Amino acid sequence: EVQLVQSGGGLVQPGGSLRLSCEVSGFFYATFAMSWVRRAPGREDEWLCGMYNDGSTAYADAVKGRFTISRASAKNTVYLQMNNLKEEDTASYYCAIPAYGLRPTKDDYWGQGTQVTVSS
Repeated sequence: EVQLVQSGGGLVQPGGSLRLSCEVSGFFYATFAMSWVRRAPGREDEWLCGMYNDGSTAYADAVKGRFTISRASAKNTVYLQMNNLKEEDTASYYCAIPAYGLRPTKDDYWGQGTQVTVSS
């Protein structure tokens, strides 16, 4: 059974940092891409970033320069380091394994989500 278990998140002040983790089991994830997506109330899913199996990465303009995706192969874990957080970053964050490219669909494997709230 494929599982993506997320951890991290929470409440942080504007300008602060958080790191999210996504541990993958039941899947040889190192051969596939990984992505992060967020969902805010009343808004559509927003793709944030992704990493191909060769380690190359891509970022949405909204987070470029502030967020960093990385992975620790030995731990089957992918991370999202978020710096200089803004109130508009408040959302539920999800990791996912996209079957094609870096944009996951509802039919792909997803983590359970974790809440990030940026507020003073």
